[in-house]
Amino acid sequence: MPLNLEDKKSIVAEVSAIAAEAHSVVAAEYHGLTVDEMTALRASARNSGVYLRVIKNTLARRAFEGTDFECMNSGLVGPLVLAFSQEDPGSAARLVKDFAKDHDALVTKMVSIGGEMLAPTELNRLAKMPTKDQAISILMSVMMAPTEKLARTLKEVPGKLVRTMAAVKDAK
Repeated sequence: MPLNLEDKKSIVAEVSAIAAEAHSVVAAEYHGLTVDEMTALRASARNSGVYLRVIKNTLARRAFEGTDFECMNSGLVGPLVLAFSQEDPGSAARLVKDFAKDHDALVTKMVSIGGEMLAPTELNRLAKMPTKDQAISILMSVMMAPTEKLARTLKEVPGKLVRTMAAVKDAK
């Protein structure tokens, strides 16, 4: 059933709003996936905070106008599913990468982050990016390392004295 003008405008407005807030977008060709497999992909996308949408390429081009993902317009060809990372930059890449392991029909075509178009092979690098919580824990461990080392060093002086005294006692 064809979409009327109002439906198209609402779809473009919805996708444009999502694209304006998204950290990254992964476009993948889904030709060959069954309905059950697409349903499973959508369910895992909902669980991981990824907005997944199959949209006509002309509507996607209009939705990307004025966003960081306008660089993807030239590559919007064929049946594509768009995965928008809403929580952290790597969530869509992790979703597509994990799903593509079991389903060869899902092929990554484009990856974009921060207004920059990346090669499809960069999907793994984007998927390995830490989440916000992981990045904070890494930062905190780096910040705490000098104080922990100082505390261990200061603790070692009396410990060495006690071990020396015990060795002298054992010798006598």
